Amino acid sequence: MGGDHGPSVTVPAAISFVKREPDAELVLVGLEESIRAELKKHKANNHPRLSVLHASEVVTMGDPLEVALRRKKDSSMRVAINLLKDGRVQACVSAGNTGALMAISRYILKTLPGVDRPAICFPMPNQKDSPTYMLDLGANVDCEPHHLHQFALMGSALVSAMEGKPRPTVGLLNVGEEDIKGNDIVKLTAKLLRADHEKGILNYYGNVEGDDIYKGTTDIVVCDGFVGNVVLKASEGLGRFFKTVLTAEFKSNPLNMLGALLAQGALRAISKRMNPSRYNGASFLGLRGLVFKSHGGADAYGYEWAIRRAFDAAKLDVLARISTTIAALMPESEATSISADSNGAIDLSEHRTA
Repeated sequence: MGGDHGPSVTVPAAISFVKREPDAELVLVGLEESIRAELKKHKANNHPRLSVLHASEVVTMGDPLEVALRRKKDSSMRVAINLLKDGRVQACVSAGNTGALMAISRYILKTLPGVDRPAICFPMPNQKDSPTYMLDLGANVDCEPHHLHQFALMGSALVSAMEGKPRPTVGLLNVGEEDIKGNDIVKLTAKLLRADHEKGILNYYGNVEGDDIYKGTTDIVVCDGFVGNVVLKASEGLGRFFKTVLTAEFKSNPLNMLGALLAQGALRAISKRMNPSRYNGASFLGLRGLVFKSHGGADAYGYEWAIRRAFDAAKLDVLARISTTIAALMPESEATSISADSNGAIDLSEHRTA
């Protein structure tokens, strides 16, 4: 029910995915009448691998966390996460309110032992035509060195599983490559990552700068949620700006229009390679369940990619691999999670989402 378009995008994406993936079974959670109307529209109301589970409430993009957690207990988001907790599904995908999804997921699923805070990890395109996984992208705007250290360990386990790389490279986002640069938190984090590199735990590359994300210098880029979210939104804005300017210039005069006609093949290849929809689907790492977040403005093609990432993560047993990595490598620390007291009051003191 979430995102900018709701069932008009999520349902066609689900139908397309099960047609492409014969092993997939999807449970569509939300207002049953709306979902079945969309299924009927696409002549898929009796599809054997698509089932509908009714939820009477919807978390809107503007709902505060308190409303999403305490008042809307039968929201599509919460019902879906409960399915995951109960083991009735292996992964959950949503295009809804990011803060609410993270808060509900953290409250219901809890964090893995040893994990203080979950992080949002997103694959970014690079010039090597392979993803650069970046985290955190907004779940934690204030981080300490041990949080960034945990992000690096979780990201390494994820990329190892998803990309088939036994020792993916890890870069720490900084204002320069030199060790003397950066704030105290980044410098202290670098010490932790270098120590892991010397022990053979992580394949730590060193400091990386913003342009290294798109060069593909490292497989993983680690930063706090404040910086990561700014990078993500700036990148999305630049992509839209580039497309708008390119389209306007090609239409500006007959000669440019002719040039566009001659360059059709190259333009199609560029559009396909840089299409952000191909990279849709951010993972919430550190939870006791696989939760994936689609961009709220994604079309059906983009949302299908988010479903694909969740399906592949479940198929590759990513959660077990991350759990094993954390159990073996994560320094002992007191995990903090959203909790409810005996009166049902919810503590949000450790949850800050950009």
